[in-house]
Amino acid sequence: MSWTQVQAHHSQHPAEPKGAGPAASQRSPEDTETAMGLLTGEALWPLAVATAVFLLLVDLMHRRVRWAAHYPPGPRPLPGLGNLLHVDFQDMLHCVNQLRSRFGDVFSLQLAWTPVVVVNGLAAVREALVHRSEDTADRPPSPIHEHLGFGPRAQGVILARYGHAWREQRRFSVSTLRDFGLGKKSLEQWVTEEAACLCAAFEDQAGRPFSPNALLNRAVSNVISSLIYGRRFEYEDPRFLKLMDLMEGALKQEPGLLGKVLESVPVLLRIPGLAAKVLKGQRAFMALLDELIAEHNMTRDPAQAPRDLTDAFLDEVEKAKEDPRSSFNNENLRMVVADLFFAGMVTTSTTLAWAILLMILHPDVQHRVQKEIDETIGQARRPEMADQARMPFTMAVVHEVQRFGDIIPLGVPHMTSRDIQLRGFLIPKGTTLITNLSSVLKDETAWKEPLRFHPEHFLDAQGRFVKQAAFMPFSAGRRSCLGEPLARMELFLFFTCLLQRFSFSVPAGQPRPSYHGTYGLLVTPPPYQLCAVPR
Repeated sequence: MSWTQVQAHHSQHPAEPKGAGPAASQRSPEDTETAMGLLTGEALWPLAVATAVFLLLVDLMHRRVRWAAHYPPGPRPLPGLGNLLHVDFQDMLHCVNQLRSRFGDVFSLQLAWTPVVVVNGLAAVREALVHRSEDTADRPPSPIHEHLGFGPRAQGVILARYGHAWREQRRFSVSTLRDFGLGKKSLEQWVTEEAACLCAAFEDQAGRPFSPNALLNRAVSNVISSLIYGRRFEYEDPRFLKLMDLMEGALKQEPGLLGKVLESVPVLLRIPGLAAKVLKGQRAFMALLDELIAEHNMTRDPAQAPRDLTDAFLDEVEKAKEDPRSSFNNENLRMVVADLFFAGMVTTSTTLAWAILLMILHPDVQHRVQKEIDETIGQARRPEMADQARMPFTMAVVHEVQRFGDIIPLGVPHMTSRDIQLRGFLIPKGTTLITNLSSVLKDETAWKEPLRFHPEHFLDAQGRFVKQAAFMPFSAGRRSCLGEPLARMELFLFFTCLLQRFSFSVPAGQPRPSYHGTYGLLVTPPPYQLCAVPR
């Protein structure tokens, strides 16, 4: 009803004079409620219109970049939501590859109010990450992490914005890892000794069927723990098992569409408890790391040389107390430790899980690796990094596992720090870049059989190991993985030790495992069991 209708309603029911009796002198509650509702509705109507116009203007402001000349093509965004409903966040890689077939190697998306450009193929990815490395080294802001207390003083090293803090922490991490063994014999000894513990755990299975994932996680985690905390854990240590469970849970807790909406429309983070629910596993993981750091600090002696990375970081915190620009603070320590622990453990153990699965599925390749190990190393001594130069086929297999496993297919998002030209398109400053590393590792122009496990991709006609320009599992440019040397060492030594000691096969009566991985934060191999028979 309009205001005119309300007045007409009153004229049909005029007010009674005083003293006419209780029934006549009072308006019915229903009439009063109706009138108040009409008045309230009319008062809110201009506010609703103004809000709608405001949101429309904000939406137009954020999508105006799509009208720029030479901006990459992409699917038409919906008002407010952009392309959020066009993207399958449960299988982002498949969705990206489908869009690539429609729009080309460089295409755009609008995730709510966040402009995104997806870069595909060896040529385009190399141009973005290598030739334009300075301009694409930034990271997009992460409102979720900041809301949960992970910033701005706690950016870590992986998601940190490109600038002074990131340079400081990257330089510290690389130099400290080097000081504590990266590239030195001491770290190689740590990895070799942990590989021996892993082999012992495999041997305890006595040839019975088992899943190797949990043991691989523990072995790789102990290498990272040695660097960060100066100690390793027994495989059955209850707190160590809790740490592994939390890490696995955090991996499975893929934020999906809700997480993307919160990142794109951070005002929604003010809804009580919503952000905490999205990252519940990550919060529990961080709490346990805090506990380990606190215990570690109780045994620290500042007068002594640092025992590990945590001690070295705390020494820098003491030095930087008077420097307001320094990124060395207690808040950032937990993030640097989490970055190194999480990224260093998960990626390497997942790759090793792929390696063993592929040996089961390709027994001929497994036998060739074992033959090379027997001829080069034998059974009497442990493998060493120096053996790589004389083991071209094993090296080819390790690299092909990384290429075929393709565990981080879309890399970590980048962001442009200035307007750039990329493959003839204009990419404005502040645009999020998603680099499709899978499209490089499976590039049909770079690999003979991109969709098949084929170690000969890394061998020349004479059987010598050769590097390939399209081998980019650690990304490239300024933001390439800082732990790449450590990961390469672990992959070679763990893989070679296992193949030296065991032959792997599908348990009798069980179906042959699948090649198809599970897409989440990483691409993990499908669940499988094996029998490890001592050689």
